[in-house]
Amino acid sequence: MGRTSLKEVRQQEIILAFYKVAKKIGLENASIAKVADHLEINPSLIVHYFKTREALIEGLIHFILERYSDIYKTNGGHYATAKELTTLMDNLFSRTWDKLFDDSVFYSCYALTYRDKKIRASFKSLHDSLRESLRDALHKARANGVIQIKNEKETAEVIFALIEGAYYYLGMVDSPTENTRKLNIMKRQALTLLGL
Repeated sequence: MGRTSLKEVRQQEIILAFYKVAKKIGLENASIAKVADHLEINPSLIVHYFKTREALIEGLIHFILERYSDIYKTNGGHYATAKELTTLMDNLFSRTWDKLFDDSVFYSCYALTYRDKKIRASFKSLHDSLRESLRDALHKARANGVIQIKNEKETAEVIFALIEGAYYYLGMVDSPTENTRKLNIMKRQALTLLGL
């Protein structure tokens, strides 16, 4: 296994600090100077690793992807049983996502996709990767005889539409009971699509 370079370690530290600052004061208020203050370093060190704030945001989007990809690693990723696939659906339709990454930072990054083509491309790549991970899980489950769907890619798209729609709307629902009830409705629809 290769060693992680000092540059990669330092970039990860800066991205994590940028995330913490954005979570605390909002992405729109998070600047290179504020991240440097948080890390107690000179801003020029951040500029050394990330030439612009936009490059830092791209790093943050990759950080989001890494965090969200962890949800597929929770049960081994073999999908040889209905329980493994159901556990994945439970995680996808739960507040587990919130524990991985702050919604306010996520949606602030998302809003930038309407103004910046490069950020849009990075964000689309993130979403495509998450859909591919779900497609792969469905492919494994289908190959193992757990599900009998016709098209893993289309099914993954529909399930992600349910997930994204649910989280967008449920971000405005204050009641934990109501939140759970609505997430369960969406999860049941996904499980029905899978024949589980």
